[in-house]
Amino acid sequence: MSGTLSRRIGLFQATAINMSQMCGIGPFVTIPLMVAAFGGPQAVIGWIAGAVLALVDGLVWAELGASLPGSGGSYVYLREAFQYRTGRLMPFLFVWTAMLFIPLIMSTGVVGFVQYLGYLWPSMGQGEGDLVGLAVVGLVVVLLWRKVESIARLTTVMWGVMIVAVGAVIVACYSDFSPTMAFSWPAHAVDLTRGQFWLGFAAGLTIGIYDYLGYNTAAYLGAEVRRPGRVLPRAIVFSITGIMAIYLLLQIGVLGAIDWHEMLDPGSVASRSVASAVLERVWGPAAADVVTVLILVTAFASVLTGLLGGSRVPFDAANDRVFFRSFGRLHSRHHFPVLGLVAMGTMTAVGFLIGRHTDLATLISLLTTVMVIVQAFAQILAATVLRRRRPDLPRPYRMWLYPAPSILAAAGWLVIYGYADRNAPGLHPIEWSLVWVAAGGLAFLVWSRAERVWPFAPAEIREAGVPTEV
Repeated sequence: MSGTLSRRIGLFQATAINMSQMCGIGPFVTIPLMVAAFGGPQAVIGWIAGAVLALVDGLVWAELGASLPGSGGSYVYLREAFQYRTGRLMPFLFVWTAMLFIPLIMSTGVVGFVQYLGYLWPSMGQGEGDLVGLAVVGLVVVLLWRKVESIARLTTVMWGVMIVAVGAVIVACYSDFSPTMAFSWPAHAVDLTRGQFWLGFAAGLTIGIYDYLGYNTAAYLGAEVRRPGRVLPRAIVFSITGIMAIYLLLQIGVLGAIDWHEMLDPGSVASRSVASAVLERVWGPAAADVVTVLILVTAFASVLTGLLGGSRVPFDAANDRVFFRSFGRLHSRHHFPVLGLVAMGTMTAVGFLIGRHTDLATLISLLTTVMVIVQAFAQILAATVLRRRRPDLPRPYRMWLYPAPSILAAAGWLVIYGYADRNAPGLHPIEWSLVWVAAGGLAFLVWSRAERVWPFAPAEIREAGVPTEV
């Protein structure tokens, strides 16, 4: 229970937790995708748009996290807002969708790992790459098949490696920087009257918000945050602005070190492993090899930490009696959630194969589309519902300029969702997201009948208590 956890995470730690989840393999593999989406160096628009969406959506998280600082994040907010009319349906659907979109996010890290490994192993074929990626997923599951305490030290070391890798690429970019390449935009680069611009903008926004995902990580640990009413909003805003600065430095720096046309060629090193291409051009092959190894460690670390946290989501829900009880069982010796780890590890492997046999942009479109319905839209609505249902709920932080951030966040997510099919032609991510949510509804009916809860019994209203420290 959240009441048994000690509040030991301060502002610095909460901000670091968010930033460590936000800045993983993402920017190293998505810079060429962003350039391709916009068709030139105006790709910086995508990073800025992604930051704006992350910020306004982050303010929704900030209000909810400050007023309901429990363990679970979205799961807690949806439970509190929608329990009056739909019982445990919404938190159940959140866990159901999280069991898909969390592994899909992790699978992008595995795809990135294989891409950068290709720089060190240029003769690697499609089948060999598939086997390597599946082996990486298997190794992650094996490493997580133990007590959490032994993982913490490993992830700390890997976070340090990631910082070194990002710093090395940024320094390399600006040691041989060409402003002409970075800031010479093609004619009609920003023509708001052309549908092609908005299609590229939607694709860029999707990639951008994918790279900022993680700004809400500390909210999932709300029960362990000191003075959450002050710390959580600040940690969210600080981490988004900090990561935006890093991403802009990376994107502009890469554009000034590598001709953006090279990133549009699928067969070029700049398209598959842009950071390695920068290091090779500026400091030589030996430096490129070293930084590529660091990026491989970063990719592996992002998958490891993501599955570590993700496997706990269905476990916490099962223990709170809003998901299948089998997910609440722990390993008899090492005390980790077995079924959650196995299920998410399997889905990560499946997502990796989808990304390998389509492309990374398609995989990102699939995972963001799954997130939108239950987490993004429903949570924005939850903030308004709670203001009306529970005006007495202490809100140490109230959303600035309410309801403008909620409206802007909803509009941004709607752009991502509405353009998803056009940005992933032939795969129909909108339709698949609806199918997955519908399947979750059917699963809820089976579960709720077995548990004898709403709609097969009156809804149980269980309002969260007032936090003792804000």
